[in-house]
Amino acid sequence: MKSEQYVMDAQSIRKYIVESCRQYASSRYKFMAQYYENNGALLWTDRYGLRPQADSLIARLHQIDEYGFSPQAFQIDEIEADAQRVRNLDFDQSHPAGKICASLEYRLSKAYLRLVTGQRYGFVNPHKAYVFQTAKADTTGTMRGKMTLLYDLPVEHPSAEFYQQAFNEVLANRVGEEMDRNEPTDPLYKELKKKLHDAKGPDRRRILVNMERCRWRKAHEISLSGRRVVVNIPAFELYAYQEDQCLSMRIGCGTSETRTPLLSSEITYFQVNPEWGIPQSIINKDVARHAGDSSYFAKHRYRIIERATGKHIDARFVTRQMLTNGICRVAQEGGPGNAMGRIVFRFKNNYSVYLHDTSSPGFFANAVRMVSHGCVRIQKPFEFAQYLLEDADEWTLERIRISMGIRPETQRGRDYIRKHPLLEEKTYRLVSAMRLPHPVPIYIVYYTIYPDAEGQLQYYPDVYAYDDAIWNEIKTIS
Repeated sequence: MKSEQYVMDAQSIRKYIVESCRQYASSRYKFMAQYYENNGALLWTDRYGLRPQADSLIARLHQIDEYGFSPQAFQIDEIEADAQRVRNLDFDQSHPAGKICASLEYRLSKAYLRLVTGQRYGFVNPHKAYVFQTAKADTTGTMRGKMTLLYDLPVEHPSAEFYQQAFNEVLANRVGEEMDRNEPTDPLYKELKKKLHDAKGPDRRRILVNMERCRWRKAHEISLSGRRVVVNIPAFELYAYQEDQCLSMRIGCGTSETRTPLLSSEITYFQVNPEWGIPQSIINKDVARHAGDSSYFAKHRYRIIERATGKHIDARFVTRQMLTNGICRVAQEGGPGNAMGRIVFRFKNNYSVYLHDTSSPGFFANAVRMVSHGCVRIQKPFEFAQYLLEDADEWTLERIRISMGIRPETQRGRDYIRKHPLLEEKTYRLVSAMRLPHPVPIYIVYYTIYPDAEGQLQYYPDVYAYDDAIWNEIKTIS
């Protein structure tokens, strides 16, 4: 008859794991509880001791620092101590086989799922890390916070099917293969992982944060080939890729209070000399106090339109209340001096942001270029239009130049200007809008370590303090 301390009861092990998992609310623990409650096969132990799968996982956990993780975060010392007792049959009344195997089964399953899920989907939910809180006074003067999600890149999340497949791979003794399969294949992730080995202090922290960004599996990943536009906010740069070429330019983005959102979309068309519909926030802050001053509105070429009827309202008869309560909207005519410059590039998104020229290009000389209400101002708008149109003929490009007030470069263009001696530059509008021959993917991203136009990794400032938000979540495992 076996001594009680050597008895291992599978049902008792399952019961212990179910009770342990029910202390937590995440889907990972809920799946574990359901799996073992439904008599799922033990994954790491059996009546003969440790299964080969356990040794495979323990070996991987001993190399956890290669990912930048702390061994303590995955309870490797406790796992190894329990595993040694099982290997040596070192059981006694204080450490019976059933208790040790239950602890080992639970900790190995927990560590395994945490690691493969984190590597596949990330350890931090970006929809929590990229939330910005603004404070605004209500009618009583009390400051109230408003939470705004600034991450509009759809990401995948783990499902019960994913967890089940991960456990199936354990049962098939393919632990290493499953862990490798879920590690990001992004070249940026691989470069950062190499740098992690010798990194210390703030550099190590920044590398770990950007590795985490690479783990988020987005529904629309940045393509590594073909035409695509990438705007990296911390770099204050736009990269327009085409085959082995890259058109790069400086950008201006939203201020810390009016942040540019992160998103993916497709640029489909652009407008030349666009009208600027002034946001209500700017109307309330800067425009409304000039109500009734027709000279102010004429100087800035602002038009006042009644929303309900679409009729233009004489500025002399507009009150401040009509502007602040939304009865009227205000728009700036397109052309020279327009706040959006001479051209705007449109793409669908949930924030009404876009890329555009600027009437105040001097800020491009600054190192930090947080200047807008959320849109992205670009340094080389004509060159960007030329890139988007692919193989446009020279007269098409010349029409855009003339419409934007740029000196013509062809004889045909110069002849046109000479034959049409118009009094005002704004009347040279040969192009008002143009649809692209093919939509061009655009990604507005946030990486504080990212390749420049030559493909060399560069370090950038954490202008919106998003690194801090991510670090606060992952520092417990790093």
